[in-house]
Amino acid sequence: MNYIQQAYKGNNEWYYWVFTIVLIFIGWQFIGILPLLGVAIRYSANMTELEAVIKDNFMTLGIDKNLFLFLMLLTFIFGLIALILGVKFIHKRTFTSLVTSRKSVDFKRFWFGFISWGIIALLVIILEIFLSPENYVWNFNPIPFFTLILVSFLFLPLQTSFEELLFRGYFMQGLGILVKNRWFPLLLTSACFGLLHGANPEVEKLGPVSMVFYIGTGLFYGITTLMDEGTELTLGLHAVNNIIAAFFVTTNWTVFQTDALYVDISEPSVGWEMFFPVLVLYPILLVVFSKKYGWNNWVEKLTGKIYQADTFDENDRILKK
Repeated sequence: MNYIQQAYKGNNEWYYWVFTIVLIFIGWQFIGILPLLGVAIRYSANMTELEAVIKDNFMTLGIDKNLFLFLMLLTFIFGLIALILGVKFIHKRTFTSLVTSRKSVDFKRFWFGFISWGIIALLVIILEIFLSPENYVWNFNPIPFFTLILVSFLFLPLQTSFEELLFRGYFMQGLGILVKNRWFPLLLTSACFGLLHGANPEVEKLGPVSMVFYIGTGLFYGITTLMDEGTELTLGLHAVNNIIAAFFVTTNWTVFQTDALYVDISEPSVGWEMFFPVLVLYPILLVVFSKKYGWNNWVEKLTGKIYQADTFDENDRILKK
């Protein structure tokens, strides 16, 4: 039974999907933001300042950076909780069926993705610092930095898991059984993943061309999920990407403004680092993953049709379509 077909194990009438999406939105955008709003009210002098901050940037209030990061991550954590509750109690499916097509979650795959991209990302950042040392300022401050490390490793994987399980999981599975193919959910979820990041300050500073990176990353994660019949690799890739982005280099214009090791003081510009991952690193990783996990039949797995299986054998192989 392939990954998208996991959605057939639960309730699939359209209203179950609507109820779950509404639940996710409430958890993510309403309940999850309450702690951040509470702190913002505490730091605001009056309602006028609070309204301006909400419209512009919470960081202008002077909230501790680690506290702000934690509060921002809480919104995604509540979204993740809502997603899990929706899958379990509305769709009547197991959490495992959202994560993978395997009998149980393969944590070895998670750690392989985590370590692989972690090494690559660190090497690329170190190379950038070596080539342009004038653009970086050493910013190590022990207490804030180690607090950042703690927050990053404990809570950032929950944020990235929400995004992966929502886009490469819930939406890809739902769209797959709706349109009965793989290519449409792959392309649409990749585009939506990129558009979700369109509100990031990076896009405002660098322009629409920066969406190449976000949509390209979504496409890479989507291809990995479909070829591997599960999200374990992408959960690891996405988690370590955001962890390193949080603690290694920060700027005053990116979404992660943290007490990182380095501050990038260069002027925002579109350079090779925007296209290098999408055009070079992601294809290389796909080859590595395909060799390690024996991926084959690429055209079928990325574009093939999705069938509803009436019955399955003990190995989840289709007995009747």
